[in-house]
Amino acid sequence: MVRGKTQMKRIENAASRQVTFSKRRNGLLKKAFELSVLCDAEVALIIFSTRGKLYEFSSASMSKTIERYEKREKDNTGINNKLAAVDQNTQNVKEDAQSMAKKIELLENSKQKLLGNGLEPCSLNELNQLETNLERSLSRIRERKNLLFRQQIEKLKQEEKRLEEENANLRQTCGMKPSPWSTSTEEETMEVETELFIGPPERRRIQNP
Repeated sequence: MVRGKTQMKRIENAASRQVTFSKRRNGLLKKAFELSVLCDAEVALIIFSTRGKLYEFSSASMSKTIERYEKREKDNTGINNKLAAVDQNTQNVKEDAQSMAKKIELLENSKQKLLGNGLEPCSLNELNQLETNLERSLSRIRERKNLLFRQQIEKLKQEEKRLEEENANLRQTCGMKPSPWSTSTEEETMEVETELFIGPPERRRIQNP
């Protein structure tokens, strides 16, 4: 007679459930023992009945086996947490990269609009805003340009003043007179007196001794 397949559901009859529990429990304990002997495996089996009665089997010390299991579970939990953290970081990096790509695209579009390209889709308000931004940018550029001009002029004045002081010290050391272009004294001019005579040259008489 062929034995029918047992349905995997709770046995409602209490007596049948207790008989099945005893048979399956003994079979499970026997299988655990055979597994530990045949395969040299460390096996620990714990069973609680519906009444709370404990049945256990251990090929070694039950406490050591449980401690080993807890340590492995803790290590696995730590590894899983690290993997989860790595996955989270990877996801954050991907999101940051996508956000950065969008920002770069927006900046590129703004740059092209400032250069006068791609203005067709812009509304009147957008064009007014773009014009305002350009005027502000030009104002800042002019302010910066004027500041650099003033700094350059001030630098040239200081350099000119330094050179004049060096020249004055050099003239003072060498006993030289101030140059006519650096002082306000009157220039000395030499007048040459000449006499104009029209006629034959004057003959001089040679007196004989």
